[in-house]
Amino acid sequence: MTKEASSLRWVIIAPEAEVIKWTAAFQKEAPEIVLEVGPEVADPASVDILLLWKHPQGSLASFNQVKLYYSLGAGVDHLMKDGDLLPGVPVCRIVDPLLSFSMSNYILFAVLYYQRKWDKFLKDRKGKIWDHDGITEENIRIGILGLGTLGTDAALKLHQLGFKVTGYSPSPKDIDGITTFAKGQLTEFLAQCNVLVCTVPSTPETKDLLSKPLFDQLTQPTYLINVARGAVQIEKDILDALDNNILSGAFLDVFETEPLPKDNPLWTHPKVQITPHIASITNPEAGVAQIVNNAIAVKGGTDLVHVVDSKKGY
Repeated sequence: MTKEASSLRWVIIAPEAEVIKWTAAFQKEAPEIVLEVGPEVADPASVDILLLWKHPQGSLASFNQVKLYYSLGAGVDHLMKDGDLLPGVPVCRIVDPLLSFSMSNYILFAVLYYQRKWDKFLKDRKGKIWDHDGITEENIRIGILGLGTLGTDAALKLHQLGFKVTGYSPSPKDIDGITTFAKGQLTEFLAQCNVLVCTVPSTPETKDLLSKPLFDQLTQPTYLINVARGAVQIEKDILDALDNNILSGAFLDVFETEPLPKDNPLWTHPKVQITPHIASITNPEAGVAQIVNNAIAVKGGTDLVHVVDSKKGY
């Protein structure tokens, strides 16, 4: 099957570390396919498939006959904001079951870290305090902001652990055991939870969503977990909400600027936990088969999978 795809011309445009990973994965899983590294390649008009991750803006204009754009991850915000995308050319993204596995495990860890008051026990250990009779668990109600593939998986697993879970999505969703809210019901949704897990895609509609206007709608101190994108949050507003006990704490995997600058006050805030955008990372070897199958579908004029809706942006 990969021989059929090898007749197409492939170019990858991504940071060096991503190029190395994906080139190795293609050499292992689809050795007949040659990946050229862009954006500077000979005769860009003859390129069929573009594999993209955080490509430089303006680097796609010369690829004017491309047949398929492919995001090398679940997120597509780096692609959808590019004005040089050819109209009518499909954009696909990686959908990997391991992404849901890793993301849900991260969210479960962050929730349990807060629910079992792990900050307190780390401090107690440092101070050699044996607090056997103290309160050891927070009474929490979890809200999942974003019920796509990743958010739904996390909601179901948290529900299976016995937590009360609600969810919000712009479009109505029906999920067993989960009370869901849709567009126009954000305030009602926020009133149900004191742990808010953000898994929304990065789109113009979600930009700066985690900010003062949303925090002002919280009815109780709320613990924030953001595993979405840095563009979804305003960090100054998060810090203000923490200092005013609107947010009881924050577990953040994504940031407005990455890597997070060393002088950013989030690093040292006592109520903040930080990880370097590692909640869920695409496995290139698992992604190669999806990409190759979609390339063959493009060539044969058959249906693709994991196509991005250009109107929704995900």
